[in-house]
Amino acid sequence: MDHIELLSKLIETPRYSREETAAANILEACMKERGLSTQRQGNNLWSISPATSGPTVLLNAHIDTVHPVSAWTRDPHKATLEGDKLYGLGSNDDGGSLVSLLEVFCRCQKKSLPYTLILLISAEEEVSGKGGIESVLPLLPPIDFAIVGEPTGMQPAIAEKGLMVLDITAHGKAGHAARNEGVNAIDLAIEDIETIRRLPAQLKSSPLLGPVKMTTTIIHAGTQHNVIPDECTFTVDVRSNELYDNKALFDIVSSHINSEAKARSFRLSSSSIEETHPLVQKLLKMGKKPFGSPTLSDQALMRFPSLKMGPGESSRSHTADEFIKLAEIEDAIATYQSILLD
Repeated sequence: MDHIELLSKLIETPRYSREETAAANILEACMKERGLSTQRQGNNLWSISPATSGPTVLLNAHIDTVHPVSAWTRDPHKATLEGDKLYGLGSNDDGGSLVSLLEVFCRCQKKSLPYTLILLISAEEEVSGKGGIESVLPLLPPIDFAIVGEPTGMQPAIAEKGLMVLDITAHGKAGHAARNEGVNAIDLAIEDIETIRRLPAQLKSSPLLGPVKMTTTIIHAGTQHNVIPDECTFTVDVRSNELYDNKALFDIVSSHINSEAKARSFRLSSSSIEETHPLVQKLLKMGKKPFGSPTLSDQALMRFPSLKMGPGESSRSHTADEFIKLAEIEDAIATYQSILLD
């Protein structure tokens, strides 16, 4: 099947994070049908086109999707072509990049490459799951750099923000609401929430990614209206720039608040590649415009230079009536091919 038929088939195969088996089976069969030597771990698939010398280049896109939002006006699991737009869940994020990179990888098999090329189609990206790319990278040869296919309008994101989630607990003292007693944990939490809201202004801002962003997104407290709450928990979404690692930001937050903070993980770091890197320089000569991306991808788990670039637009991801333009896919294939073969 061609790349548009494959994308349509994937749209019509639910492939939510950690539920990608059926879609992975389709992709594995397609890759083998096209003559690729394919390996699989869980729902992650990869193929290696070896060279006798030179660097190792990774091409990466992900299989999984989020669940559809309620505002869809079409069946999210029906591939619907209207003019140049192919509608369906995962068409833009990340189906367009997936089928484009697979097509180019297949074309590269017909060439004698001065580098080792690896195509990795990963699972669990939308949830940063440990059964995704993180479980596969140790099985691959050392990688010199990567192109991560994500919807960026085919402009290179040479940096992206990291993510850290903090669960914070303010401890007060219970009492009767009618009396002047107890210590209200909600009041303590509000003070720390305000401190956290103001904190990014004191930190270094990145030319590419801007300031660190800290947003309180969940709060819970209280048992009934007449009891002073002795505990208030709240959750903070922290988006790091490349100037701070997540552990450093955790230490900064902890030192500025009175509540008890716990990080769910430090593993989803901000990533960046130097503008002087040969790949970035080649893209600049092609007229591409590097930028910093606020959204997280599997780049966060890569400990080697990488950039993010793919067809479609990030603003369409995770939205109702998601679509990809066929012209965007064809342009992506031509651009990837120019990067890898010209």
